[in-house]
Amino acid sequence: MSDELVSVRYLVDDVEESIDFYTEHLGFRVLTSFPPAFADVQRGHLRLLLSGPTSSAARPMTDGTRPEPRGWNRIHLIVEDLTGEVARLQAAGVTFRNEVVTGPGGAQALVCDPSGNLVELFQPAGAAPGR
Repeated sequence: MSDELVSVRYLVDDVEESIDFYTEHLGFRVLTSFPPAFADVQRGHLRLLLSGPTSSAARPMTDGTRPEPRGWNRIHLIVEDLTGEVARLQAAGVTFRNEVVTGPGGAQALVCDPSGNLVELFQPAGAAPGR
């Protein structure tokens, strides 16, 4: 079971733009790509399903509500050097929702993907940069 992938679906506005974001900035690799409807990318054991506006995941619910991107749920990526990652991504023009927040468990910053979905970058407490 250690090779099992965990899949998370994000609704996105533009599948190709999302592929570029996740592969160029966050170290994911493309598994399949069918723009404009769908792609999936992988980082470690995380498979991220990128569902565009023409995908089946974006079809209206029975009450007429349309699924859409954005919100506060997020994937959580552990990083070794949060300060370094924030600086690298800011230099690349990536948008952040907040400044670095520190708590008893560690430090985090929220990155926005091109559709406004969140990715939490997290450095556990006691993890020295470069470890």
